[in-house]
Amino acid sequence: MSPDNVPILRVNDLLKRFGGFHALDGLTFHVSSGEILGLVGPNGSGKTTAINVISGLYAPDRGEVLFDGTSVGGMASHKLVHRGINRTFQVPKPFMSLTVRQNLEVARTYGRAGASGPSMSDLLEEYRLADVADRPAHDLTNVQQKMLDLVRALATQPRLLLLDELAAGLNPTELDWIAERIKALAKGGLAIIVVEHLMGFIEQITDRVIVMNAGKEIFEGTLAVAVKVPEVIEVFLGGEHAA
Repeated sequence: MSPDNVPILRVNDLLKRFGGFHALDGLTFHVSSGEILGLVGPNGSGKTTAINVISGLYAPDRGEVLFDGTSVGGMASHKLVHRGINRTFQVPKPFMSLTVRQNLEVARTYGRAGASGPSMSDLLEEYRLADVADRPAHDLTNVQQKMLDLVRALATQPRLLLLDELAAGLNPTELDWIAERIKALAKGGLAIIVVEHLMGFIEQITDRVIVMNAGKEIFEGTLAVAVKVPEVIEVFLGGEHAA
């Protein structure tokens, strides 16, 4: 990423309330094309809520989400997909009764109109789904469902990809394999935000991390530096690194 690269996404002073609980409380950050940004923090710190607001599942109660300079906070998820924002989920959400191939056909049909990209066969081969392409999604293993969730998002030709615990449940060999593909996507110009609890995986793929606590950013920089910051150490001490 070029240091003078204009951010494709800016999140400014984001607030999200659930009753009296502030899941996000003034969160501000940015990400640029070709950059992999990690959101990390203890359980309940607001990481997944941030992803949910950016992807249109929740509307912000205050603040703004700017994508390519346009305010998109509160915009419906399907409209954000057309603009170039898509995501994966902690629990994969493919159409379970459809085959892998049909899931991709739906995604390609409703993605960014006119956007060019890899063919369906290339996506299936790249993410190890070619052999199960004609099987219904409910027959897949958990890891295969995660890959289908990712490939469905990629089939819509996003410019910003949000990954919510994609690495959970993968073995070390699979983690290295998917890490290389995520880094290759970023090298191709895709902006990526990763919510993950596996710190080794985060360190392997991210250019920068935002450490969150109680809905706020408490650190921005590399993970190698973050683990030496007293406030970050205190937040994680004795806690589980979960979303």
